[in-house]
Amino acid sequence: MNTAENTHPELHEFPTASLTVEHVCKSFSSQNGVVQALDDVSISIREGEFVCFVGPSGCGKSTLLNIIAGLEKPDSGRALINGSPIEGPGRDRLVMFQEHALFPWLDVTGNVMFGLKQKPNLTDKERLEVAKYYLFLVKMDHFAHANIHELSGGMKQRVALARSLAPNPKILLMDEPFSALDAMTREQLYGDIQDIWRKRKKTIIFVTHNVREAVCLGDRVLLFSPHPGRIREEFEIGLPRPRNINDPALADLSRTITSALKGYSSEAD
Repeated sequence: MNTAENTHPELHEFPTASLTVEHVCKSFSSQNGVVQALDDVSISIREGEFVCFVGPSGCGKSTLLNIIAGLEKPDSGRALINGSPIEGPGRDRLVMFQEHALFPWLDVTGNVMFGLKQKPNLTDKERLEVAKYYLFLVKMDHFAHANIHELSGGMKQRVALARSLAPNPKILLMDEPFSALDAMTREQLYGDIQDIWRKRKKTIIFVTHNVREAVCLGDRVLLFSPHPGRIREEFEIGLPRPRNINDPALADLSRTITSALKGYSSEAD
């Protein structure tokens, strides 16, 4: 059977969700006292929107992502999915981290099928069918039986992406997933993730330090200022898709956002 024409019902459902963050504050204790990571952060993200968080290290981007994932609780304020408060981790959200965190004792297909354990209603045969589809989607179907140690860094991240997508979450949370990869591999993945987003219609929140990466991928870019983290500005990215990281129009907009980011960073110094 052609994997691209898979007929399993799971592969023809496009669950997505809207997200609302209302007046979220978050602090952490440190040796130097209390550090406020987020201060009165409010955002609204539409169903199927691709939104990028951009800001310097320590500005609270990943902290906010963890609150949305249900891995952290805010000190005050709340986050909601489709109007329902987030109380903890859930099947409707999955996180893809910078490190691929693949299981070395499982092959490529085994890793993607492991992610499908969140779907207890599927048989092993159905999990295999779904895994094959997502490996096709991330262009790793020819390496379905490869061992993890045989893969390059970019290939491992493709498998990690397939594992994150396979349970069909409503929201995909991506925390600097391409930052450790070489420039050529990142450029290939920028095109692939745009194509996957178009096909699967996921709500995606993408954390990055790389302004040009954010402009290449996002419908909107939300700019965080440091110490404490606040959303200072947002940019609608009206460039047509698919976008190329080397497009001069993309470079012009990236410079505008970088200039704004430097201004907020200098205010904090």
